[in-house]
Amino acid sequence: MGFILGIDEAGKGAIIGPLVIAGLLIKSQKEKKLKKLGVRDSKKISPKKREELAEKIKKISDDYIVFKIYPKQLNFEMEKRTLNEIELIRIAQIINSFQLRKPKIFVDSLEANEEKFKNKILARLRDKEVEIVVENSADEKFVVVGGASILAKVERDREIKKLQEKYGYFGSGYPSDERTIEFLKNLDIAKYQEIARLKWNTFERILKEKTQKKLDYFCS
Repeated sequence: MGFILGIDEAGKGAIIGPLVIAGLLIKSQKEKKLKKLGVRDSKKISPKKREELAEKIKKISDDYIVFKIYPKQLNFEMEKRTLNEIELIRIAQIINSFQLRKPKIFVDSLEANEEKFKNKILARLRDKEVEIVVENSADEKFVVVGGASILAKVERDREIKKLQEKYGYFGSGYPSDERTIEFLKNLDIAKYQEIARLKWNTFERILKEKTQKKLDYFCS
């Protein structure tokens, strides 16, 4: 009776809020239970359904881990690392924490070259002999990864709700959302470190525009 471990993230491309990475560990025969619940890629499930599923997934699981990396920490780490490298470190930490149970591991790849990313993960593991599957769109292909994606998305949604209660409504928190961009344009600069990822090109452009407007105001 073996274990399987699925790992996925939520909020990688966001400009506001945390990056959340989840690992879901279950006995292999519990896959059927996850499928019966309707577990799949979190992006294809409504927020309300995700909330319901997340609690059921936790009850079915043998263990799980959720890492929440907040903007201030991301800003600090991105001084030296790329976002992929930051996420890679957490993925390896999740795997290392479960290695005593020797699970078969399924990871949603962060890179187009799946084999290359797999080797990057293996390089950070204590046990190099683990069975690991790294694929793009793994949350659609493997139900245990879909379960991890739901846990990650629900936790990120909760954190976004807390931020909106504190700072006001800002949409999804992604650069493609006009409400998010408009919110950042009007937000006090002193609050950026707590809520936004400062290394994003989108953010740097917004900050440059705000700074220019202030200069234009004082020079006019």
